[in-house]
Amino acid sequence: MEPFFSELHPNPGWGDSFKSKDIDTIQFNSSENIGRHCILELYQCDHARLNDEAFIRTSITSSAKIAGATLMNLVTHSFKPQGVTGLALLAESHISIHTWPEIGYAAIDVFTCGDHTMPEKACKFLFKDFLAQHFAFKNIEREIPAGIQTLHREP
Repeated sequence: MEPFFSELHPNPGWGDSFKSKDIDTIQFNSSENIGRHCILELYQCDHARLNDEAFIRTSITSSAKIAGATLMNLVTHSFKPQGVTGLALLAESHISIHTWPEIGYAAIDVFTCGDHTMPEKACKFLFKDFLAQHFAFKNIEREIPAGIQTLHREP
């Protein structure tokens, strides 16, 4: 499926990304890696939600909880004439959301470390919460480089 807004991504290079209308069709693999970085792009979202700073604060907070992450701090900023950026500092890493209400688009990152977190659940929640019609998704497993895998790490 072609992106709805090709001008946003002239060459995204996401040959192995997942694009669909149905977020529930995504399959996730558990891993022994250091963390997972989910990149989610939402298309044809509700314009009012994309421009509502209070809504985005609530959505980020809820998605962190659903992911099993610990919210440490939350910063948002509303732009004029439109658009909102939100950044959640998690004990496990971060969630960021950047919106473009004028084109119904949101760019979202959910990066978590640890075996107890589920960033993909946060992505599913955000897709539904923004009333998106379509999405593009990529799950990047953050690996420990071979050269440092044998180093002792304190929990």
